[in-house]
Amino acid sequence: MFKIFRYEWKRFVWNRFFFGLLLVLLFYGWQVLDRVTILGVSHTAPFSPWSFGDYLSRVFPLLWVGTLFFLTFFTSARARRAAMLTDAASAPPRRYALARCSAALAAVCLLALACLLEAALFYGRYFGWHDWETLALPALVALAPPLVFALGSGWLLGRVRPWLLYVWMLVPFVCRALPLPDALGLWDGSFFTEYPLTASAPDPDFVLPLSVLPAQAALLVAGAALLALPVRPAGRGRA
Repeated sequence: MFKIFRYEWKRFVWNRFFFGLLLVLLFYGWQVLDRVTILGVSHTAPFSPWSFGDYLSRVFPLLWVGTLFFLTFFTSARARRAAMLTDAASAPPRRYALARCSAALAAVCLLALACLLEAALFYGRYFGWHDWETLALPALVALAPPLVFALGSGWLLGRVRPWLLYVWMLVPFVCRALPLPDALGLWDGSFFTEYPLTASAPDPDFVLPLSVLPAQAALLVAGAALLALPVRPAGRGRA
């Protein structure tokens, strides 16, 4: 399975789409850092977990799109023709699918890491600030559950109807345009801008309300569960 993982991972990261998306992410991320984050959000410091979380919420839609686009590598017409051969391989289908999805997730993690390193460069250059342990929790909470959910839901939708992946790419953009409940405030970034204003002290410590934590945990569990669902081979379905 490691050979499959390595082959798929190389296929993801050594192509024009990956480098194009990486450049867009870095350019857009720097614009956010230089024009929004540098001012701080909701009266917090630029390097507070709240300002950092706002930065992550703004670059997240591009990471979501990248996750789903990587899955199109498995659902394209060419991939479905090749699936007739892979379905006949001796490897268990679920292990084969897990290796491929793990490679997609690893490629997205590489993009996310680039965003984190860019923020580190920004904070170090402008503020001489390096206390990254205070930002680990907001990064994990803001990115891990929705990206795993994107992978699981996208894997299911792409195997059912490949074109659904392109429709699903619009979800984070729609969420940012809609008034979401407080429990889903991490989806549109409102949690990072509104919750500090409700605290009694300025620039409060990063905490997750009881309404937000279950929602993020549900996303993580749902994404993992969707990856485990048996779905008909893509090569045998209709386009």
